[in-house]
Amino acid sequence: MIDGLIGGKVYGKSAERQGQGGTTYVTAKVLAPSGDGESLFVNVIAFSDEVRAALLALDDGDSVALSGTLTPKVWTDKNGDTRPALDMVAHGVLTVYDVNRKQQAVRQQSAPTGADCLEDRSV
Repeated sequence: MIDGLIGGKVYGKSAERQGQGGTTYVTAKVLAPSGDGESLFVNVIAFSDEVRAALLALDDGDSVALSGTLTPKVWTDKNGDTRPALDMVAHGVLTVYDVNRKQQAVRQQSAPTGADCLEDRSV
């Protein structure tokens, strides 16, 4: 297994499912650009509550970055050509919505308070 970070766009809609033992998980497909100008399908499964919720909130075409365990695979298209793919067990997720929320939090923490804006006029 390989620990990796992938970025791409959600392909289709994520689906929540339940395993035989009652474990809830989410599956998703991400289309990630590869170095040769083509794209690579990443089949994603997530078990943690935070990652599951984030994947379910995304729509088809939304950008996403995921970290987790990767397993290389090969699949055959309808023309009989073999193509690479990856399976990922996602442990972390970052979306545009997360970035915006974090930027707002940083701005709020670094914004001056009313007392900081007052000049010392006791001269």
